[in-house]
Amino acid sequence: MNWTLGNNWYLFLLLLLPLLGIIMIAYLNWKNQRKKIFAAEKFQNQLFEKKSGFSKILSILYLIATLFLVLSIVDLLSGSEEIKSKQKMNNVIFLLDVSNSMNAQDVEPNRLDEAKNIIINTMGQMKNDKVGIVVFAGEAISIMPLTTDFTAAETYLGGVETAIIKTQGTNYLRAMQTVADKFKNIPKGSRQVVLLSDGEDNEGNEKPAIKLAQKEEISIITVGIGSEEGAPIPEYVFGQLMGYKTDRSGITVISKRENIALLNIADQTNGSYVDGNNLENASTQVIDGLGKSATSTETMVKSNNAIHYYQYFLGVSLFFYLFIFLLNPKRDFNI
Repeated sequence: MNWTLGNNWYLFLLLLLPLLGIIMIAYLNWKNQRKKIFAAEKFQNQLFEKKSGFSKILSILYLIATLFLVLSIVDLLSGSEEIKSKQKMNNVIFLLDVSNSMNAQDVEPNRLDEAKNIIINTMGQMKNDKVGIVVFAGEAISIMPLTTDFTAAETYLGGVETAIIKTQGTNYLRAMQTVADKFKNIPKGSRQVVLLSDGEDNEGNEKPAIKLAQKEEISIITVGIGSEEGAPIPEYVFGQLMGYKTDRSGITVISKRENIALLNIADQTNGSYVDGNNLENASTQVIDGLGKSATSTETMVKSNNAIHYYQYFLGVSLFFYLFIFLLNPKRDFNI
């Protein structure tokens, strides 16, 4: 519960209390002076009615009643209530391979664009989820923190290309270290990764990456992109195609999708493997995989309806006024 003053400016009404006290004292002094003028003090007991015990606290009761009336106007204990609600949500980092082999065009328009389209289609089917993006090759960098802003994610993806990372290769361990760092404030058991790659493991560190994922309780869905027949790897300079990658003998390198590493990563991290060559089916399968491991997260939600307690202060004020009315039938104001 967050407490606030409902009507701050009405606090100035509290200044009425000392003013009311001064008026009461002035009135009583004036009344006593008039009695003295009317008759000597030794005759006042016979001429005027004896003061009741109640009249001695009457002024205090008036002040208390007025105090609570002012507090009810101020709405002293108004506020908004925070309610805990459970909802299933995913914390997902899309781990995107941007090694040069992702430029291969054995899927249209190429492997990298296919991977980005799968991410966009997948986000289009997500609700109440947080997503982040990490790209990797020989190194790994986070290009977007976990957020619910899917539009921003699409914008970030639009600028991703293989040249974004200078060190080439496919370093799964460095990728997983970067992911684990991004998940450091997310509870274990609710950490999910969608790894999109052609599966080429140039570094041979698939097993250390799996161990780190298991330690951090990260579930990984792997998406394999590319054909088993493979395709040559285009080489670009300032966006212009200059040819295709060749080996030391001058023979054109054919890049093929390698499923072994992707299957092992998914199997050993409680994830699943998805064939990424069919855009629509791949996105649906990724959503299904995320749904199986989604966790119920308890969140605090502020209610839209304000909560007020002025009626309790008003009730106390009316009680005192009623008390005065019933026990002071002559409406006297003597002390």
